[in-house]
Amino acid sequence: MRAIVLGLCTAMVLVVRVADAQMPLPAAKPPDGAALFKQQCAVCHTTNSSEPMRQGPPLVQIVGRSAGKVEGFRYSESLAKADFAWDETKLDAWLTNPQAVIPGVTMIYRQARPETRAAIIAYLKEQN
Repeated sequence: MRAIVLGLCTAMVLVVRVADAQMPLPAAKPPDGAALFKQQCAVCHTTNSSEPMRQGPPLVQIVGRSAGKVEGFRYSESLAKADFAWDETKLDAWLTNPQAVIPGVTMIYRQARPETRAAIIAYLKEQN
């Protein structure tokens, strides 16, 4: 009797495993840029120029804007001297490692995951 029960249990496990192997996995949802911005960036930055400035400058209309040039925000000396406009490539490099883009900046955030950086940048582009 014990052998029959064991055999039935083994057969049931195999059926479940075969069924699981044939079921398609749900598609992964792409990261939500707004939620990621809120979780990772909004402590220091806003996307609304009417809100008070935080530790970092507001990021509304950042794509195409000159780096280190928001009126009323006090940038680090090295960022204030920057001579470029923000685009997707610069933002991606910046979010990867700000100090590699401009040595001496005070921003310490780093994001290693390309899909997270892409989602945040896409969200910032929507704010333009």
